[in-house]
Amino acid sequence: MLLRQLEYLVALARERHFARAAAACFVSQPSLSAAIRRLEHELAVPIVRRGRRYEGLTPEGEVVLAWAHRILAERDALHQELSALRGGLTGTLRLGVVPTALPAASLLTTPFCERHTAARVSLASLSSADIHHGLAEFELDAAMTYLDDEDLRHVRRFPLYEERYVLLTPVDGPLAGATTARWARAADLPLCLLGPRMRNRRIIDECFAADGARANPSIESDSVAGLYAHLPAGRWSSVISHAWLHMFGVPEGMRVVPLEGPAHGPRVGLVVARHEPRSVLAQALLTVAREAGVRDALDALLNEHLGRARS
Repeated sequence: MLLRQLEYLVALARERHFARAAAACFVSQPSLSAAIRRLEHELAVPIVRRGRRYEGLTPEGEVVLAWAHRILAERDALHQELSALRGGLTGTLRLGVVPTALPAASLLTTPFCERHTAARVSLASLSSADIHHGLAEFELDAAMTYLDDEDLRHVRRFPLYEERYVLLTPVDGPLAGATTARWARAADLPLCLLGPRMRNRRIIDECFAADGARANPSIESDSVAGLYAHLPAGRWSSVISHAWLHMFGVPEGMRVVPLEGPAHGPRVGLVVARHEPRSVLAQALLTVAREAGVRDALDALLNEHLGRARS
């Protein structure tokens, strides 16, 4: 049994299509199919349900796939440990990030790359469900996500910051001169918010509801970038997490106004799977995170923008 055969199986399970799996592995489809048939012959079990197209794995195939993930992870961990012993960490750190934490990711990835110059980072914007799957299937080394997610199991958590929510509103808007604003007042503004499928939006809706209000945004976006793209027009207001200021700042013609209510929202942090083998790259990222001071950096940035708004 060759490691390459296991890589082909993992790719096929991920892509759910022989041609796409072959393309992902940079081989021809007949070569990939033949390698998986050899694997079935060597293990003496059927692995793939075959029809006119890929129809999934057999029960035996699911067991083989789980072992394939573990074996390939062991191989990667071996390479990482040996590279560290040689004096420099190499390889690619696979980091999944929920979209609303993506603007703050560079506070970790930049110092990580500065410290480990021979290592690389592969950053993916993923839903919470995709992060759960990626960690469980050894497809991710670590993730930035909400730490109070009830579906997060068998992981180690490292808090980074608590979301703080502020209103971005045009400088000529009715709340631009306010020292603070109530959520109910913000709900009356022409709003641009993230869509209801986003975790951040559901949290914000709970904050509106706690003040007896309901937001009815004119524009909804499935990305922070899409939301920010509408703000320079000077018509829309938005409720944002203070972490987004790190990447996007305050658009020209807008002002930051603190919202009355909880001082801090849910915790965002790093998570790594508890299973063995442990990723050397993930451990290195955790070391960087302990020294990065992400919470203090984001709070200082928010205070800086609030100070400018008052002056």
